[in-house]
Amino acid sequence: MKLSTLHTLPLAVIIILLYACASTGTPDGGPYDETPPKFVRATPEPNATNNKRKKIAIEFDEFIKIENAAEKVIISPPQTEMPEVKASGKRVLVEFFDTLRDNTTYTIDFGDAIVDNNEGNPMGNFSYAFSTGEIIDTMEVSGTVLNAQDLEPIKGIQVGLHSNLNDSAFTSLPFVRISRTDSRGHFTIKGVAPGKYRIYALKDGNQNYLFDSKTEIIAYSDSIIVPSMAPAVRQDTVWNPIDTLKIDTVKTVNYTRFMPDDIILRAFKEENTIQYLAKSEREQLNRFSLYFSAKADTLPTVKGLNFDENNAFIIEPSSNNDTIRYWIKDTVLCERDTLALQVDYLFTDSLGKLVPKRDTLLMMNKINKERRMAMAREEMEKKEKELKKRRRKGDSTNVVEVKFFSMKVDAPSSMDIGQNICISFEEPVESIDTSAIHIDLKVDTLWNEERFILMADSVQPRKYHILSRWNPGSEYRLRIDSAAVKSIYGLHTDKVENTLKIKMLEDYGTLYLNISGVEGSGVVQLLNSSDAVVREQKLKKNNTCDFYFLQPNTKYYIRMYIDSNNNGKWDTGDYGKKIQPESVYYFPKVWEMKANFEFEENWDVNALTPDKQKLDEIKKQKPEEAKKVKDRNKERAKKLGLTND
Repeated sequence: MKLSTLHTLPLAVIIILLYACASTGTPDGGPYDETPPKFVRATPEPNATNNKRKKIAIEFDEFIKIENAAEKVIISPPQTEMPEVKASGKRVLVEFFDTLRDNTTYTIDFGDAIVDNNEGNPMGNFSYAFSTGEIIDTMEVSGTVLNAQDLEPIKGIQVGLHSNLNDSAFTSLPFVRISRTDSRGHFTIKGVAPGKYRIYALKDGNQNYLFDSKTEIIAYSDSIIVPSMAPAVRQDTVWNPIDTLKIDTVKTVNYTRFMPDDIILRAFKEENTIQYLAKSEREQLNRFSLYFSAKADTLPTVKGLNFDENNAFIIEPSSNNDTIRYWIKDTVLCERDTLALQVDYLFTDSLGKLVPKRDTLLMMNKINKERRMAMAREEMEKKEKELKKRRRKGDSTNVVEVKFFSMKVDAPSSMDIGQNICISFEEPVESIDTSAIHIDLKVDTLWNEERFILMADSVQPRKYHILSRWNPGSEYRLRIDSAAVKSIYGLHTDKVENTLKIKMLEDYGTLYLNISGVEGSGVVQLLNSSDAVVREQKLKKNNTCDFYFLQPNTKYYIRMYIDSNNNGKWDTGDYGKKIQPESVYYFPKVWEMKANFEFEENWDVNALTPDKQKLDEIKKQKPEEAKKVKDRNKERAKKLGLTND
């Protein structure tokens, strides 16, 4: 049957309209569900008393899941065998395996772990509690745990209470109540009964809720914690649902404030005093190293069992003698595949006492002599082939390869005021001829030789500083003659010539600090954007500190520690001796330095609590953002062109 044009026109129009509708875009699935799950009921009911059930079922109004249960869900009191926590449809199921204690409040703090199954909307700060006795405890204590050395928030560290106020409780008893810090270092311990407590933080390496190893990070408060509560009022801001940058209303809310809620715990790791030989290795042909677990007052004694150890080594110990490098001076001895050593040192026994110990070590080359000789032959043959190839091309030049003693020279063409020239070496130095080193000052067009001092670095071996009177704006020349420095293996350095110009005074900025609230000797540290120390100096008697010659267009930060024992370094704490780590403060400000500009600042170190002093921009532990679910429909509307934004 044939259709007429009159009949086919409407059909074509319908098809075109359908196609147009279909091609406008893929349906976006409609508005997002931004409503978090709601609690419906629980068995036993929340805050139930006289509960003996070990299986808990908590029901919600929609299908849910639990995110990072092991990290976010905190059960108090701590359990020897962790309960099973799982999601099942619209329910959270918790099963306890430990025997429930009599007359005890149990809390299960889920934080924001419970989310809906589809959109991931977090319920937020949900907790459940029951009691095995007649009374349920509802008080809370809260605060922040910071790294004592740099005020970094510590995430995931346990914070617990002891009702036993003896110092030994921390090392012999598990906590009675427990919590864990979030990404801001904040903690809240819930279900606390009235009474007196000691509070501790513990990075529990073996999960026994006891401080029993110096490798564990700990914190403790010198004060006794007495929980309390009082009615309080706060102002809650309600934001405009359309324009989230505008305030809709401010509501006054009555609530119960639990105290103390401002506890600051400064966490530290005790200095390890247990001495033993941790590692020994022969890193390369001409050296080997011994690594000890802790600092020592004396060096070990090394005796050669298959060689004469007298005058055989150049010894480079670290500042605290825990790492010791031995350079083998005799090149013939270097070629031995195995050096047998007898090492005598002090060792910490099971009673914690230092006793003499003797070990026999075999320091073996990583590549044996046969393989080294084969590699040398291969290298020689390669060079001979290259020489023959050049000769076939008519190049009759004899290339004499001279091996020099490698020397690194740090003498920038534009040198900062206060900086010095540095020279460093990869191997030990036997001798330096200072008469072969020259510092020249350019006066008009002439070079005048200047006096200088060559000084070995006090910390880094094989590093030397060339000190002179560097005049701002002047041009200098460094000349090091060939063979000026000789290595213990007989090699000499090549000649060096560098020119450098000292920057002008007006190229720098200056920072003056007037500091108040300090008790004890302070050491002020200038930091860069990585929270690393650029410079440091002792606080003057009038509590002032000045930093000169600061680089322009550079951000600087300030930290200070109280050097209680005046040893020139920050010291950690000792729980057994009841010594807290030395106090640290941050100036909560950044300076973008300007050339030829001076800043003068007044700093009261106690103006802010320690948890508010360090700026977020230099924190390594960044706070985790809360789930952003409330603005998703607004973003959807923008994409669909349903708003005028």
